[in-house]
Amino acid sequence: MDHFESSTKRRQLDTFDSLNSDIPFEVLSRLPTKCLPGMKCVSKAWHRLISDRTFVKVQMQSQKREPVSGFLVQQRYQYCEDDIKTISYIPVETEGDELKQTIFNFLPEEVALLTSCNGLVCCRSCLPFQVPSLYICNPLNHQWIRLAWDEPDKEHSFALAFDPSQDLTDTSTNFKLVRVQKSETGLFSSCFSFEVYSSNSRAWMKSTEVCQCNDDLYKNKGIFIGGVLHWLTDGDEILTFKVESELSWLVSTPLPVMEINSIPAVCIGECDSRLHYVMVSDYGVHVWLLEDYYESKWSLKLSKSLDEMQEEYSYFSVLRAIAPQWQAVNHIPWMDPLAFKDGYLLMRVSLRIFLYDIELNKTKDVCAVSELGNNSTYFPTVLPYTLSLVPLN
Repeated sequence: MDHFESSTKRRQLDTFDSLNSDIPFEVLSRLPTKCLPGMKCVSKAWHRLISDRTFVKVQMQSQKREPVSGFLVQQRYQYCEDDIKTISYIPVETEGDELKQTIFNFLPEEVALLTSCNGLVCCRSCLPFQVPSLYICNPLNHQWIRLAWDEPDKEHSFALAFDPSQDLTDTSTNFKLVRVQKSETGLFSSCFSFEVYSSNSRAWMKSTEVCQCNDDLYKNKGIFIGGVLHWLTDGDEILTFKVESELSWLVSTPLPVMEINSIPAVCIGECDSRLHYVMVSDYGVHVWLLEDYYESKWSLKLSKSLDEMQEEYSYFSVLRAIAPQWQAVNHIPWMDPLAFKDGYLLMRVSLRIFLYDIELNKTKDVCAVSELGNNSTYFPTVLPYTLSLVPLN
């Protein structure tokens, strides 16, 4: 009897939804993305509505800019070609378990992270592999596209360009994937070249653009802001590539690393649709935002000493005391900014992971490095992730 009544009520709700589709459309499309997956379970009509491309497009436009929901972390071996297969998700807001490590189980094989952009994530087959593949996927709705990886190379850097306001239509989801390669042009000179995959043509095209640069890409990830991709180098420059016009140039960092007496660690990220540069050293945490691309003009947004952080979080005093010995043994900075997005800085301090909210000036101890699947501290792949309903198939 209960089952019969439940089925009857569900049919009535579906009928009501079909007669009043404008009302749920207007209401649901104004909700944040994190609320909508659960709403799909209300009725078949709501499931169809929330999965509809037109709804997704309107909902993403109503949100204007979806905030970061967390960070994807995958550790790497320093001297081994094989990949560490565990991928961890660290949410910026605690919702149940702190770490989630099964969000890519919907893919047909285990993968290594490459890049992310506005809810989409690009991965590759883990080494060793039989049929090398690239995947563009949406972890929220478990949809994915497979691309052939004709020239597999673990050292190639990829960056994803996807703008929901322009690339999401009522009939398709458009994106571009950019591959960066470095080649020698002389005895002491080298350059970066670019290849672009377009979802419209479903083909790779070699760009004629070449950027002269003798530095190597650092932390191996590209960040898409306002139509421009950005890669941090191990010099005092940031490599940029404007996707539509296929123009590239170098932006100088706000402060030469050699001017810092201690061993600094840096990363780049995005906040309020602006490029940010983060430096962590014995002097503290410093964050700059880029004011002008062509003049490499930066302004200092945050400066916080380690003494201030130590006052807020006493465990820093212990980590700071053992820093010289730890750094001498591991040959990498004892504090490392892993990724920055929307005011959240994920960083490794010795053998622990911390999340620092620069707006609220709050530091949270997330987990030990070993909880991420391995005890490797060698420059893991860390990607900011934003929830999105964008369909792929």
